[in-house]
Amino acid sequence: MPDLTGIQFLKLCGSKCKIILTTAYPEYALEGYEHDVLDYLLKPVAFDRFFKAAQKASTYLQPAVQALPSVVPNSPLPAPPDPTPDYMFIKGESKNKFLKVSYDDILYVEGLKNYVSVFTSGQRLVTYQTLRDLEAQLPQPPFYRVHKSYIVSLNKIRMVDGHTIYIQDEAIPIGETYRDGFYKMIREE
Repeated sequence: MPDLTGIQFLKLCGSKCKIILTTAYPEYALEGYEHDVLDYLLKPVAFDRFFKAAQKASTYLQPAVQALPSVVPNSPLPAPPDPTPDYMFIKGESKNKFLKVSYDDILYVEGLKNYVSVFTSGQRLVTYQTLRDLEAQLPQPPFYRVHKSYIVSLNKIRMVDGHTIYIQDEAIPIGETYRDGFYKMIREE
C-alpha cells in the first residue's frame, strides 16, 4: 500500500472490519492478532492454506449476514444462502493447475507422506498436500478417516469384512486407532 502499512490500516479500521493479514514478514503475526485479524497468511501462500482462511472468513461472516433484519416491511424473503459446494479443487502437477473434483466422485483418499492420492472411479489424482489438510476440507460425513493413511467415502463402501473395507475391488485396512469410532458410526446409521 503506497501511503500506509497494513498494521496502520488495521489500527484505523479498529473492529469495523474483519481482515485476513497476508504478508511476507512473520514478525507481524503477533501484532496482527492483537488487532483481532481473522487469519494470518505468510507469503508465499499455499492454496490449501488460502482456502482454509477463506472458509474461516465465510464461517465467521455467515451468522452476521443471517442476523441482519429486513429493512423494508413486507419485502420479499431474501434469497437462501448459497448451498455448500459439492466439489473441491485439487492442485495439479503444474504451478497454476487446479482440478475440480466432485465429492460424489471420490471413492477414497490415500496419504503418501506429503502427497495424497485421490481415487475416483475413473482416475487417480496425486497432489502435494498432507492427508490431515485434505481431511479438513472434506465434508464429514460422508468422508471418514479409517486409517492413518486412508479416508473413505461412506457412500462408496461395498462391504466391510473384519478390519477391511471394500470399495469397488480395492481393500482398505481399518486402523486399530480408528476401529471403535468407525464401527460405532456404521452401526448407528
